[in-house]
Amino acid sequence: MDDTSLEVVGSFLNRIDADLARGALEAADIPATVSADDAAGTRPHLWLSGARVLVPAPDAERAREILRAAEESR
Repeated sequence: MDDTSLEVVGSFLNRIDADLARGALEAADIPATVSADDAAGTRPHLWLSGARVLVPAPDAERAREILRAAEESR
């Protein structure tokens, strides 16, 4: 894997939760993107496959730690 590849750091049941996770990562200066098969949010009924949050590979471990801490604080 090279430094430009992306890694999945979280899988969520819906795009809303994935967007919240993305926001938490971006607040920690980790660029993140959401991948969901929901036609860019216009077809929410397609959420059956969930949504994934991806970050650059070098940031993956730190991103997982942030998401784990956020989950534990709920």
